[in-house]
Amino acid sequence: MSICTAPVADTETPAAPAPWDMSVDQNIRVAPPAPNAQELWKRYHRQSDTDTENELIQKYLPLVSAVVGRLAMTLPEHVSHDDLYSAGLVGLLQALRNYNPACGTAFETYARVRVRGAMLDELRRMDWVPRTIHEKARKIKAVMAALEQQLGRTPTEAQMAREMKLTPDEYAELLDEVRPAAFVCLDAAGSSEDGDGGALYEVIADSANESPVEQVSTNELKKVILERLQDLPDMQRKVLALYYVEDLHLREIAEVFGLTESRICQIHSQAILSMRAYLQRFESGLTQQRPATARCK
Repeated sequence: MSICTAPVADTETPAAPAPWDMSVDQNIRVAPPAPNAQELWKRYHRQSDTDTENELIQKYLPLVSAVVGRLAMTLPEHVSHDDLYSAGLVGLLQALRNYNPACGTAFETYARVRVRGAMLDELRRMDWVPRTIHEKARKIKAVMAALEQQLGRTPTEAQMAREMKLTPDEYAELLDEVRPAAFVCLDAAGSSEDGDGGALYEVIADSANESPVEQVSTNELKKVILERLQDLPDMQRKVLALYYVEDLHLREIAEVFGLTESRICQIHSQAILSMRAYLQRFESGLTQQRPATARCK
């Protein structure tokens, strides 16, 4: 007697495919390769659509970064790289829309000129002091330095006006005109109108990384400034102290002395220009630092 048994279903779990088995990814679509610049240009000239324009801009973003990097090496630290980059993007977009391949110039060459030009325009917009104001301030400093050399002291406003062949009122108006160039900003270029790109904050040593040479230079500069402050007229010293140390506004300083704000502005401008002229003479070796016995009276 034979016993018939029903076939037993195979319940063994099939083995999972190996990770490297590419057959499991047959239903996944592989993205097509990104079009190159030549294909994008052909499509852009054919359609001029926004999507293609954006793709071209993304393609040439490294060019903008390169121009910013080169330009930033010649600029003071307070200039924002982000502002330059934004201006460069505008220049790149304009170059993209105005480029004509028939001219025979490579787009990279053309775009680099437009991007750099847009950044330079942005830098000119940042400098809110007109060039003529810088020129007048330089003239005042030159006359002041010559008079100081001749008189051995800080010239008065009347002497400055006479030397510049101006009436006292005309000289006062001139000081009002150069006022924007006579305010001190630690982050701005110290003598940008003279071609020196150094910033004023560079004369202050970094306490976290201070070398002996930097410390000696800073101390010497402080002594020179202190000497000059002692030689300034009493009124100019007080205005500088109230403005830069006490942090008072010009209007508040005018109320303290019972003068007009315009007059306080003139005194401030005269003092700052005198300080700058003296420092330039000191740096050029025309003025020697006085011995300690001469300073301590």
